[in-house]
Amino acid sequence: MNYMPNLNRRAFLVGSGVAGLSLGFQLPFGDEAAAQAIGPEVNAWVVVKPDESVVIRVARSEMGQGTLTGLCQLVAEELECDWAKVSYEFPTPGQSLARKRVWGEYLTAGSRGIRTSHELVRKGGAAARMMLIEAAAGEWKVPVAECIAAGGVIIHTPSGRKTTFGKVAHAASKIEPPADVKLKDPKDWKIAGKGLKRLDTIGKVQGQTIYGIDVKLPGMVNAALKAAPVFGAKLKSFDATKVASMKGVKKVLKVDDNAVAVVADTWWNAKTALEELPIVWDSSPNDHVSSATIADFLKAGLDAEEAIVGNKGGDVQAGLAGAAKKIEAVYSYPYQHHVTMEPQNATAIYTADKCEVWCSVQNGEQALAATAEACGLPVGKCEVYKTFLGGGFGRRSTSVDYVRQAVLIAKEMPGTPVKLLWTREEDMTHGWYHPITQCKMTAGFDDKKNLTSLHLRISGQSILAAVMPARMENGMDPATFAGFYKGGSEAAFGYDIPNLLIDHAMRNPHVPPGFWRGVNINHNAIYIESFMDELAKEAGVDPLEFRRKLMAKYPKHLGVLNAVAEKAGWGTLAPKGVFRGLAQHMGFGSYVAACAEVSVDGNKVRVHRIVGATDPGYAVNPAQIERQIAGSFVYGLTALFNGECTVKDGAIEQENFDTYDMMRINQMPKVEAIVMPSGGTVWGGVGEPTICVAAPAVLNAITAATGKRYRTFPLKNHGLTIV
Repeated sequence: MNYMPNLNRRAFLVGSGVAGLSLGFQLPFGDEAAAQAIGPEVNAWVVVKPDESVVIRVARSEMGQGTLTGLCQLVAEELECDWAKVSYEFPTPGQSLARKRVWGEYLTAGSRGIRTSHELVRKGGAAARMMLIEAAAGEWKVPVAECIAAGGVIIHTPSGRKTTFGKVAHAASKIEPPADVKLKDPKDWKIAGKGLKRLDTIGKVQGQTIYGIDVKLPGMVNAALKAAPVFGAKLKSFDATKVASMKGVKKVLKVDDNAVAVVADTWWNAKTALEELPIVWDSSPNDHVSSATIADFLKAGLDAEEAIVGNKGGDVQAGLAGAAKKIEAVYSYPYQHHVTMEPQNATAIYTADKCEVWCSVQNGEQALAATAEACGLPVGKCEVYKTFLGGGFGRRSTSVDYVRQAVLIAKEMPGTPVKLLWTREEDMTHGWYHPITQCKMTAGFDDKKNLTSLHLRISGQSILAAVMPARMENGMDPATFAGFYKGGSEAAFGYDIPNLLIDHAMRNPHVPPGFWRGVNINHNAIYIESFMDELAKEAGVDPLEFRRKLMAKYPKHLGVLNAVAEKAGWGTLAPKGVFRGLAQHMGFGSYVAACAEVSVDGNKVRVHRIVGATDPGYAVNPAQIERQIAGSFVYGLTALFNGECTVKDGAIEQENFDTYDMMRINQMPKVEAIVMPSGGTVWGGVGEPTICVAAPAVLNAITAATGKRYRTFPLKNHGLTIV
């Protein structure tokens, strides 16, 4: 059954009322006339329409981070088109598979949207440019080498003859794509590297952008779902007869072995009936787990004999044994939730020969695989249409549980579109949480107060063991050591300490961990950067100078640290009552640092200013990077002061924003961003790295102001509030 003719489906996906707001496309386009009306595909990345507008296809997801605009800039740069005429659309993962994954990876996480696809998309733009030039040269019967492209116009340089992309696009589409493509030197960029306005802003401010929650299909019904409150528990029974006659109810059904859904004409009717549905859950071994028992479980790992080594140099045991002075500190970091503004949702329609899903997702290919697995059809008979995301932060990356659920429900109602929407309470209590960890650090000084030894022991969860076990390395979860790697271009440790041991005692409670914006660098940066200030105090040395002495071999780490210190005026007198704190780290290929200015009045903390610096290697849109730095500080400070998910009787206690508070606009400090790309072979990330330095910089400033050192979080548990 094809519930929507192909051209109408395309109109639904593409026709948003705003240029560039397309959500997907169908290939092949159909007959020649239809293809010409849409505009010929020059190559997989570029469509040039008869009106000279250019559609750039972007496989990565857009959730507010700006990847969409940045990738379009890179394609447009190599294409040499007119940026004012650029729009975009999202190719579907099904079409990508049908074309041998021509658009590459779909996963948009780990700040990889641009840094792991920049070469692929640039080559796509450059190839399209070469094909357009070749088409024009062919019409003129002149050598290709005599022609150039600029601003959507092709010029024959000897004669000055000109034509436009739109006039030769059809001919170009029939040319074999070049095998050898030369890319521009970034120093010659005219579109990339500039702080251009985002392509998706207009649709968002005008309320025309389509998110997963907005999808409406003819004849659609709505589903609400409730899963077992304790992770690992199963559904025992439910009495559908108690709600079957309630307003609008169409079906009550079991979903997998741990959830129940009610389907109704409206979502509110589905939710209302679900609340009245008698449900019995089976008992679980996790029913008596609490935050206290989890804390004890992790605490035992701090002194466990067995641990997985992530970074080692010298002989820590001997170094600590011979130390003139030893310092020890224990820190801990709680579960935290993504709290995406858009709760989890997906709309699915199933028939015997086709299954289609519309959803907000960070990995379209994973959603497609989950769709096929849930419906039982071959992947080739399934499709996923990605919408914009009302927040992702990692929740919609490796975890597409809501997609699977929507498909399972739709399969019970063949031919009927079903939209599944989680309540906020369901979303809060059934997430994939920032992993809980504890950290014990022991440092040794010689008799001249030089830091000679450091043992850093992490006890806590492994994300990869839960969501990507195939990426474990001989029992080690590399993600656990983010920011602590021994060299490399991803997340290297930035201090030179003669005797060093960083290891992990893996402890995996029943609450599922997941990738949460910034992931492990968030707590790792707090641990090491707070402890560095503790060690500086013990050595009687200024915190900046203490770090500098250990960072001579790490010039890029030191570069961003020096940049924030200089701009913030470190070493100069701060305003009365204001105190400063520093932090630096590396994550996702970028070097980041922050200097915070804080005042404390009793239990009220005011963060006046944070200077943040990042060296991402290359800056595709510097203005957007500045906004990402500020936005990441919102996330980092919210987590520091308020963010905590606690466990009682095996279940998450926080159900909504009344118990999981977010930072307010009036609490936001002034942010001064320093974007200092140093080039080279590494492209770093932007959306996640700087989040990790906000919290330790503020913590160090609070200690400077009060003399108190806080080692457990969030700070609300110590009576501190941000004002």
